[in-house]
Amino acid sequence: MDIFAQQLINGLVLGSIYALVALGYTMVYGILGLINFAHGDITMIGALVALTILQGLAAAGLPAPVLLVIAGGGAMIVCAALGLSIERVAYRPLRRAPRLAPLITAIGVSILLQYSAALVWGKQYIALPKLLEPSAIDIAGAQLTTLQLAIFLLACAIMAALLWFIKTSRMGRAMRATEQNPDVAGLMGVNTNSVIAFTFVLGSAIGAIAGLMIILYYGIGHYFMGFMLGLKAFTAAVLGGIGNVGGAVLGGLLLGVIESLASGYIGDLSGGVLGSNYRDIFAFLVLVLVLVLRPSGLLGQQNGDRA
Repeated sequence: MDIFAQQLINGLVLGSIYALVALGYTMVYGILGLINFAHGDITMIGALVALTILQGLAAAGLPAPVLLVIAGGGAMIVCAALGLSIERVAYRPLRRAPRLAPLITAIGVSILLQYSAALVWGKQYIALPKLLEPSAIDIAGAQLTTLQLAIFLLACAIMAALLWFIKTSRMGRAMRATEQNPDVAGLMGVNTNSVIAFTFVLGSAIGAIAGLMIILYYGIGHYFMGFMLGLKAFTAAVLGGIGNVGGAVLGGLLLGVIESLASGYIGDLSGGVLGSNYRDIFAFLVLVLVLVLRPSGLLGQQNGDRA
């Protein structure tokens, strides 16, 4: 029972980060029908920018929460500008092109971001300065650190705020109208270009926060860290029903729990052969099963045009 509780805690914390990144995938797909494979690398850029700010200000003597707010704000600004630039330069000219063209472009942008980050930050792992001293909370024999609790609560607050924003705000209604039919939304007075650009900016800013959470959770950053994170977040979006914001949240949490429980229990049964070093296997096994058994995802709707 102790192992189950510990793996469940670890899975929910990790899954909340997956869910934040998955929101970027699902919002862009819902409006454009485009899989933005560069989104994981935008998250990586946000993580490295935040890490650089933290390293630069570590000796300033500022309280850790202030440092984290400054680092998170700087990362959000950089990622929002990057997301807007990518939409304007790489995706907008291909909006009416065959779907294969923007897909290949997204992969190209992902590779460009990876190796641009390698030029700026190098290919070595970058360690996070010692900022926090998280304490442990005992829950049913498992250990929940204050850092894990803060990450989970902040991620849940962001996801709830986004759902509220999309459901109630004027821009949220414009996003939903553009998702339903961009041409009709344009005829009704919605500036679809602005809505699409805002979607990229919002998703990229949320990805920056997820990047900061990742470096706080693992304590290191790397130019290639966005690749696997992006694939898992995409898996989470597909699991929940890509294009469905609530589905991205559900899919991220489920994927984190499945991955954590599988790597813990199956790892023990296999004598460590399929333990944490092979935990990625379980994430992509989930992706294969979802695509075979329910391609629309748990909360998605069958849509022939986007199949």
